[in-house]
Amino acid sequence: MGNDIKTALRPAFSFLILLTLITGLLYPLVILGLGQALFPSQANGSLIRDGDRIVGSALIGQNFAEPRYFHPRPSAAGDGYNASASSGSNLGPTSQALADRIGEGVAAARAEGVTGPVPADIVTTSGSGLDPDISPANALAQVNRVASARGLPAAEVRALVERSIERPTLGVLGDPHVNVLLLNRQLDSIGAQARR
Repeated sequence: MGNDIKTALRPAFSFLILLTLITGLLYPLVILGLGQALFPSQANGSLIRDGDRIVGSALIGQNFAEPRYFHPRPSAAGDGYNASASSGSNLGPTSQALADRIGEGVAAARAEGVTGPVPADIVTTSGSGLDPDISPANALAQVNRVASARGLPAAEVRALVERSIERPTLGVLGDPHVNVLLLNRQLDSIGAQARR
């Protein structure tokens, strides 16, 4: 009887060890190697650098609060753009807290000079709370504030925004969007060129 159990369990344990090695070690190492070989920037977090200094990631939003910068979507992640506390607000359409927050956001946008309809992503958080992108309408709504704060012509800032719009993949996948960090870096480069 004892040999029958050992005989029956030996292939099961062997198979368990084999699958553990394949799925827990071999497969992840192969995927890591492929990612590093084929997509090294993306595999390493799409980091953006100034020389040796890392200034951010194209995949994770950052808070830009100064008037001279384009502002990202509001964040529900911890104290704001805290990647270890990524989450949405979980507030539904009937939530009074959400209605109050949107009302405050609209008032703040109006105080910053946004006219016309306020784009939804100026006042609502993303699902992760870490979205690095804003809609073209959001970016264009901020043009006058940014241009005024930087002393640049609004037409120049508007043209920069329009050049920064990333179109849907293959023309249909996703929505047009603007990466806030990349846009703000381009703005800083304009200022650096003007100072030369």
